[in-house]
Amino acid sequence: MIHSAPTSPLPRGSRVAVVGAGISGLASAWLLARNHRVTLFESAGYAGGHTNTVDVTLDGHTHPVDTGFLVFNDRTYPNLIALFAELGVESHPSDMTFSVSLDEGRLEWAGTSLNTVFAQRRNLFSPTFIGMLRDIMRFNGSAQSNLELAIETRASMGELLTAGGYGSAFQRHYLLPMAAAIWSSATADILAFPATTFLRFCLNHALLQVNRRPQWKTVVGGGREYVRRIVGALDDVRVDSAVRGVRRDADGVDVFTDKGTERFDALVLATHAPTSLRLLGNDADQDERSVLGAVRYQPNIAVLHTDTNLLPRRQRIWSAWNYLGSRAHDGMHPVCVSYLVNQLQPLPFKTPLVVTLNPVAQLAPGTELRRFVYDHPLFDLAAIDAQHRLPSLQGKHRTWFAGAWTGYGFHEDGLKSALRVAADFNVSPAWARL
Repeated sequence: MIHSAPTSPLPRGSRVAVVGAGISGLASAWLLARNHRVTLFESAGYAGGHTNTVDVTLDGHTHPVDTGFLVFNDRTYPNLIALFAELGVESHPSDMTFSVSLDEGRLEWAGTSLNTVFAQRRNLFSPTFIGMLRDIMRFNGSAQSNLELAIETRASMGELLTAGGYGSAFQRHYLLPMAAAIWSSATADILAFPATTFLRFCLNHALLQVNRRPQWKTVVGGGREYVRRIVGALDDVRVDSAVRGVRRDADGVDVFTDKGTERFDALVLATHAPTSLRLLGNDADQDERSVLGAVRYQPNIAVLHTDTNLLPRRQRIWSAWNYLGSRAHDGMHPVCVSYLVNQLQPLPFKTPLVVTLNPVAQLAPGTELRRFVYDHPLFDLAAIDAQHRLPSLQGKHRTWFAGAWTGYGFHEDGLKSALRVAADFNVSPAWARL
């Protein structure tokens, strides 16, 4: 039988197991280690999760390149910026331009300048394209009123767009590609996205305005620089050490790995929600099953390569983010977006270096450098409702949950979830903003 832990903080020096070494687990372990004996478990062969920096040799140079977590900004990542400052991690200005290429280049445009908006000059005289631009301005200008409507009606993005009479060109050639690229989701999943969450995110990140946009940044030396600093400050970090399950009772938590069983006083599951539920197994109570089981994930293949065929056909619109899609498919295909890393990070390479999620075409022989799989949460209404119920689970059965899935799915959200967990242990850095 599972018993709830007392609500008071654990005695100083208690043993805490943190499972998962992405940003959420790293930050949880780093914060809790101030007062407790922490063991950090990670199933992969490296710490960092989506912060996965690799060394690339190209054009006679070898340089670190990020393949997952790439950028943050100076406005909506306050905790991450403060963490980096405390760790001594430096940043470099980055670029967040965006392009859309559909049907192998039959329709292409980017928002960088008038020259890229009308990269295909015939669009100057296209009623459909001009109508899309009008809808963009109307949608951006109505964002606040649309948010108020969405809060009242709990509408999905699809319902909001239909009610607002937004044209198919606006949806297929702009909004859905942009959102799919941001959340690494199929466009059909974006239509099911709660409009409240979508609009709040876009307003907070100034994505719906031309002026006063935040300055985006990238980590000098790659994201692994902050990972190295956190790992170096911890006493017990175990990579290649998959947790197979946990069992909780009134006095503690048993953690099972291939090397045996260890006893802890508390458990932080900083893993994807389905993974957390699997690790709890039969030990999960009904509330845990309901919350964790509501959050789905989309696996995305990320390929690091040099094949420019997976960039827009017109080089003038090459952007930091490049959406590649088709007007014919039903929206259920995984998103294909190519990140031109040369525009995101200060690289010494002249050769274009690209990370493509879910390539829509076979890469040219000899161009693929590395391949990864990153899972991203899908934020439908069930997932958002689960987020609202999560606080009632924290600390029950000596267990806490952390992860970017508790927010918008980004690095700041993962870190904020760790700060909330640490606050339950009476650990809170002066810079924390919750």
